[in-house]
Amino acid sequence: MSTRRTTKAARGAVAMASAVGLALVVAGCGGGGDGGERAPEAGKPAAHSATPAGDATSPAADADKVIGELKGPDGVVVTLHSAVRDAGGFVTVEGTVTNHGTRAFNAIDWRSSETEIKSRSSVSGATLVDKAGKKRYLVLRDTNGECLCTTGLSGLLPGQSRPVFAQFPAPPAKVTEVDFQLPTMPPATIRITD
Repeated sequence: MSTRRTTKAARGAVAMASAVGLALVVAGCGGGGDGGERAPEAGKPAAHSATPAGDATSPAADADKVIGELKGPDGVVVTLHSAVRDAGGFVTVEGTVTNHGTRAFNAIDWRSSETEIKSRSSVSGATLVDKAGKKRYLVLRDTNGECLCTTGLSGLLPGQSRPVFAQFPAPPAKVTEVDFQLPTMPPATIRITD
């Protein structure tokens, strides 16, 4: 067998093994046993990461409930609606970003400074801070380096709103109050619910 055929066959075997491994990982993250629960990785990001075309002003879930608010430069306001701890060991924070300013807003400054992160205009730089426990929780990442958070936050025109979310590792069960922080904005103290 020639070296070229051997190399081509080896690449094919590696590709097949990678595909099988990825399928097993995705299947393993598929949810709990009763069918009523969805894994956070499979459920939350897909449901909230993309805003339907023409629907840039739709509010986040529970938009009437306000648990915290961050006011930033240029009239940008993030209103937090929920911080829910699930049984899988995650906390999902949901809110709405609104541009009350006079120019378009891009969330480029809200991204994480980690070099391997791929998410650009996102809330990947958000953190939860447990002041009593002196711990900081970063937004979770998937195996491709994408944050489990809202991405594509660019071109938010004056007067527009978009839903946002970010998923974090859950602090210990006794921790119910944390600070939610975004770069360039003052923190907001929020309560985690179950």
